[in-house]
Amino acid sequence: MERVLIIGESGAIGGAVAAHLRGQGCEVTGLSRSADGLDVTDGASVAAALEGLGPFDLVLVATGALEIGEAGPEKALRDIDGTAMAAQFALNAIGPALVLRHAADLLPREGRSVFAVLTARVGSIGDNRLGGWYSYRAAKAAANQIVHGAAIELGRSHKQAICVALHPGTVQSDLTAKYLGRHPAVPPAEAAENLLNVIGNLRSVDSGGFFDWRGERVEW
Repeated sequence: MERVLIIGESGAIGGAVAAHLRGQGCEVTGLSRSADGLDVTDGASVAAALEGLGPFDLVLVATGALEIGEAGPEKALRDIDGTAMAAQFALNAIGPALVLRHAADLLPREGRSVFAVLTARVGSIGDNRLGGWYSYRAAKAAANQIVHGAAIELGRSHKQAICVALHPGTVQSDLTAKYLGRHPAVPPAEAAENLLNVIGNLRSVDSGGFFDWRGERVEW
């Protein structure tokens, strides 16, 4: 990978991936709300930020949030709030979709390239055995569906492009600090290395898939 675009560089994972790749001599373009005013929930903001960029060997969408405002994950059905759920969908599903809208221009027509979106294992419907976290789970499941559909469309024009959803594992960050409990978590630098190993080993036949930080497929 020589040219890389990271959406959400100011986040723990996006920043760690950017630092790792720059250390390897890659040309990294990083965009974020805090540094560049990029609002992934607004189509005009996304279009303005991406205008004239590319092509890239890797595009990584590392945006997302478990809590938005003061609304955390629901523990029960009675906790569902329409406004909070809409905010989850706007950031965690519509945001990646608005970036993917420009994928055909961001990726080269020829040669291997990867468009990866960080989602989450809790977005897996088949793996959901605990319930709860309705808005976050549903938004991530929607993001997975969007990635899968985008991979099909991209495959028609970008034969060697690989479009995937990735689960980074539990990463030590502000996003997860309140929810770690007994779950092991890894530092962002380790998570970045894991993700880049997975990305580096992806093949064209993997496009449209959902993979965890070990490179294992996650059920939908």
